[in-house]
Amino acid sequence: MPKGRLEAFSDGVLAIIITIMVLELKVPHGRDLTALRPLLPVFLSYVLSFVYVGIYWNNHHHMLQVTKHVTGLILWANLHLLFWLSLFPFVTGWMGENHFAAVPTAIYGSVLLLAAIAYYLLQGAILRAEGPDSVLATAVGADLKGKVSPVCYAIAIPLAFVSSWIA
Repeated sequence: MPKGRLEAFSDGVLAIIITIMVLELKVPHGRDLTALRPLLPVFLSYVLSFVYVGIYWNNHHHMLQVTKHVTGLILWANLHLLFWLSLFPFVTGWMGENHFAAVPTAIYGSVLLLAAIAYYLLQGAILRAEGPDSVLATAVGADLKGKVSPVCYAIAIPLAFVSSWIA
């Protein structure tokens, strides 16, 4: 499969994810700024998720820029990542509508963790196809953030039951 098809499909799915998330933002029923106050948790959860989706899109774009071969394993690993990212609108809405309550926040963290694991698996599939001397292999070796983020998500899941704002 040409790499361009994988990129176009992934970009389309991510665009739809962001569109669905913004559609969760409802118009307030008041005419002054106080009408926005009840929407603040929903808006904050949207902003947080928008940033996460943006980071995934940016990282995915750069990873595919240096990818030369698309294998069946890469296709399935990419779909696996897109599946977890497609749950962002649901968990974002649930967390925001429930004002960052413990269970929705923990589930949100779980989806973040599973998306990070899926990204790691996609990265591994691409590394396998590209080889140990590839540009991606060099870049991944210096990537501390990609290794620390899943650990932070795993810590945040039980922390949601202590303080959802810290989680």
